[in-house]
Amino acid sequence: MCGIIGIVGKSKVNQALYDGLTMLQHRGQDAAGIVTCENDRLYLRKNNGLVRDVFLTRHMLNLRGNMGIGHVRYPTAGCESSAEAQPFYVNSPYGIALAHNGNLTNADALKNDLFKADLRHINTDSDSEVLLNVFAHELHQLKKLYINQDDIFKAVRGVHKRCQGGYAAVAMITGLGIFAFRDPYGIRPVVFGKRQTKAGTEYMIASESVALDVLGFKLVRDIAPGEAIFISAEGQLYSRQCANYPVYSPCIFEMVYMARPDSIIDGVSVYKARLRMGKTLAKKILRLYPKHDIDVVIPIPDTSRTAAVQLAYILNRKYREGFVKNRYIPRTFIMQGQSLRKKSVHQKLNAINLEFKNKNVLLVDDSIVRGTTCKQIIQMARDAGAKKVYFASAAPPVRYPNVYGIDMPSAQEFLAHNRTVEEIAKLIGADWLVYQDLDDLIACARKGNKNIKQFDTSCFTGHYITNDVDKNYLEQLEQHRNDAAKRQVCNTELLDLNNVT
Repeated sequence: MCGIIGIVGKSKVNQALYDGLTMLQHRGQDAAGIVTCENDRLYLRKNNGLVRDVFLTRHMLNLRGNMGIGHVRYPTAGCESSAEAQPFYVNSPYGIALAHNGNLTNADALKNDLFKADLRHINTDSDSEVLLNVFAHELHQLKKLYINQDDIFKAVRGVHKRCQGGYAAVAMITGLGIFAFRDPYGIRPVVFGKRQTKAGTEYMIASESVALDVLGFKLVRDIAPGEAIFISAEGQLYSRQCANYPVYSPCIFEMVYMARPDSIIDGVSVYKARLRMGKTLAKKILRLYPKHDIDVVIPIPDTSRTAAVQLAYILNRKYREGFVKNRYIPRTFIMQGQSLRKKSVHQKLNAINLEFKNKNVLLVDDSIVRGTTCKQIIQMARDAGAKKVYFASAAPPVRYPNVYGIDMPSAQEFLAHNRTVEEIAKLIGADWLVYQDLDDLIACARKGNKNIKQFDTSCFTGHYITNDVDKNYLEQLEQHRNDAAKRQVCNTELLDLNNVT
């Protein structure tokens, strides 16, 4: 999960790109980068850290030009390395910069082909660099000195034929314009919008519509699965379907956790979808526990608030804010390593004792992944004086890896893997636990857009819609991306760094 942005404007875009990235900061807190273009020259700044820390005044002044792209990164593997901060750049052909959200499931095979057949060297472990070089090779094959939008769409068609997995990308060709494309399943989100200025029409591309809203751009629509759009440096928009058999299959976990509630993704209001999740979850509680003794409903901030409000309304119980969040602690779900997640929970949340004392409390969270956070929070509720602590998840049990760009690689790290609901409740210390039903979750997400025939629900079902993920792939992924493997990679990189210094 990362955030991407691109703007073609009539004046300098550096500040707009910065502001847009801050609105996408929830999608990645590891690194940030911006590249702009002026007079056939690119200006790049990227590094590890939050947007506010990466871009200082001197960096912003150097980001010149009326068009540019940006990225916020969260890693799915390895240690925090500035070498893997995006956007990436290749000088041949034409000078291309690219930022990517998602994961290529055939990245290793592509990397091998790029070296042996295309004579291209990949310098990092990032599949985003692979994606950029695949596109660059497809464009180079045309062997043209000057290219237009038709050539770009032809190259994207070649990308779709070679690349598998989930990907939404925005890229810039020096002096020519900005383009964006989405995988044929539309797994990862990307939208575009426009705004009118005295100088003319400006266009913006972003992972979520909230980035457009803040900058005064009007949402036009989502980029369709398999589609590409190109915006010339002069501000002319072109679009084309570049995949033979696109199938609308967006990631449902965006609705559960990833996206901001004020975003519109694939024509669906994230806020309204989460309200519906709260409603269906409340109805399930009433079916299972018609004589429940819940006194108060308390969300685990922030993502679960919307569902918890509606759940409390349907149950006819008080809704209270029982936890105060330290907003300067990053999202624990995307932190690397179990020990870091455990340490951050108490730094991140503090209980308001009077909301718990002598009450039967229902805690609501968006999902349960590793279980580290909810176990500690349940204990915090008991320490604050709760008589009983019940727990509700707005999502079904997460039992399988997500391979399309979300850091859920190791099945053994999932609390729900090979466990019953009763076993999970005991492990986290809840008096009882209830999960959302998958059919209800799908109905909640799909209600806003009937054109969506299916969702990627692989982390709940183990079914991978790209049909290229097998047992061997998952085993290899687990070996490279579980917490132990990440610690080993980080320790190795730190050792290498110490040896150099």
